[in-house]
Amino acid sequence: MPSRKTEAWSHGAVMQDSGLTHFALWAPDAFSVGLQIADDESLPMVARSDGWFTLEHKCPAGTAYRFDIDGEVAVPDPASRAQQVDVHSPSVVVDPLAYEWQNTNWLGRPWSQAVIYELHVGALGGYAGVEAHLARLAALGVTAIELMPIAEFPGTRNWGYDGVLPYAPEASYGTPEQLKHLIDCAHGHGLMVILDVVYNHFGPDGNYLGRYAKGFFRHDKKTPWGDAIDFRRDEVRSFFIDNAAMWLLEYRFDGLRFDAVHAIQDPTFLQEMAGTLREQVGPDRHVWLMLENEHNQAHLLEQGYDAQWNDDGHNVLHAMLTGESEAYYADFSEDSTEKLARCLSQGFIYQGETNQKGEARGEPSGHLPPSAFVLFLQNHDQIGNRAMGERLSLLCTEPALRAATALLLLSPMIPMLFMGDEWAADEPFLFFTDHHGELAEAVREGRRAEFAAFDSFANEETRAKIPDPNAASTFEASRPDFAELQFRQNGPWVQLYRQLLALRRDEIVPRLDGAQSLGAQVLADKAVSAKWRMGDGSVLRIDVNLSESAVPVQLPTEHRLFDSRLQSDDTGNTQGLPAHTALVSLVPAGAAETAA
Repeated sequence: MPSRKTEAWSHGAVMQDSGLTHFALWAPDAFSVGLQIADDESLPMVARSDGWFTLEHKCPAGTAYRFDIDGEVAVPDPASRAQQVDVHSPSVVVDPLAYEWQNTNWLGRPWSQAVIYELHVGALGGYAGVEAHLARLAALGVTAIELMPIAEFPGTRNWGYDGVLPYAPEASYGTPEQLKHLIDCAHGHGLMVILDVVYNHFGPDGNYLGRYAKGFFRHDKKTPWGDAIDFRRDEVRSFFIDNAAMWLLEYRFDGLRFDAVHAIQDPTFLQEMAGTLREQVGPDRHVWLMLENEHNQAHLLEQGYDAQWNDDGHNVLHAMLTGESEAYYADFSEDSTEKLARCLSQGFIYQGETNQKGEARGEPSGHLPPSAFVLFLQNHDQIGNRAMGERLSLLCTEPALRAATALLLLSPMIPMLFMGDEWAADEPFLFFTDHHGELAEAVREGRRAEFAAFDSFANEETRAKIPDPNAASTFEASRPDFAELQFRQNGPWVQLYRQLLALRRDEIVPRLDGAQSLGAQVLADKAVSAKWRMGDGSVLRIDVNLSESAVPVQLPTEHRLFDSRLQSDDTGNTQGLPAHTALVSLVPAGAAETAA
């Protein structure tokens, strides 16, 4: 059993081999700090240099505690490993070595094998509820589940981006040990587990840092959520880097997805994060680090990060499938076919070009491998940012969605699904929270005001029909109907995903390392042909037509891997690419010279 080391986790309550627990709080704006255990009198903590207060005390696992700031207010530990009830309740001492891991030899999977399934833990019934789906997802062909943020947030219903205690797994989902059991079970099924982490802001309810550590924030820089976090300070950098390391080392998560890093103002922090994590994890484990980054900073994908969520790819495909052009789809609805070709051949669409707001966005990305980009047709944001949370299956035709799904799952980019995609779930995924009082009202009205500029929500009466984020019914409506899945288990959508993911596993993944784009060309409006030289010298070609008209083009007659049509033309006709169709071919290395 590994020993406990205080210096490994400088923030919070850390149990020691001596039987004592080491408490540390960075509180430079406090005159005094006391450790308040249960209802007992506060134990004075020792003031150290640079604003630190520490104390060692005999506190076994399960001990409830707070920090008493200046004898005026008792606050939870900002590095709490668990909360008794919620963000305002006492923190709880956790023994990180208490859980007995079963799959101790698990080292993860190579990035080339990644097929990611994003899910919301609460919508699936907590950590134990997610476990019930692991065998099904592994059989489908998924290789990793990605959990939306689970850091402790106010209430019991939240997307997770309002978290305020990043070290504490959400108590309403289960205990830390139950979370570890979920990860352990996933490993037993051969599944990686990725965690979405939020290091760009704290939620609006339950964050007490401003009372005793104002230096956590800088008032000269703003984010969409308020003052920016001050990553220039070592205490702040270590707070988040130690947190990321905790998830990877203590909980044995296999990867992290870093939310909205464009809102992190310090350009060196992300490089330090990746370097430190890679060093601490070591070379033997496969650990995946992914970014969400509106700035399309390609250089970060050469500095320790495996990939970025490719919002550009989603946005152009969504615009082509639905015809929508409002909000951020405005940047992708014009010249969409050319933009899709650029995405398939170079990754990012915006590589320094100016968007419709007049803002230059992105860096050149054509030199990066296609696996540096995570492609998706849906995710929590892209469904939930819609006023009524509709899924693509309700917004476009089935043949077009089948064609786009084939492109998603058989391209050399890394595919990501959102829960319910695999059976074309009808349920929406709405924005939901569990706020109260004035904050609840502000969130409700703010949500409706977001859509005032949309034609379909131009009048106040229509906007009033947008579901209230704080209503329990909004959360319940967003839970996938798994009873319906039982009826669709052998239906056409599940069969399509099984077929495509089996083809990806057998034909694409073994050739993915070393894959390079051979370019993409526009065939007609909404029709593109893309090619890649795979790692073994073979050539992968995908011809996709998302329009309602056939495209007259000569197509390959041999080496057909997949045809998205439910009933394909078996006559050997190669004179056109039918409407709403994706055709995929894979030419072996020996025959690939003419194909390229």
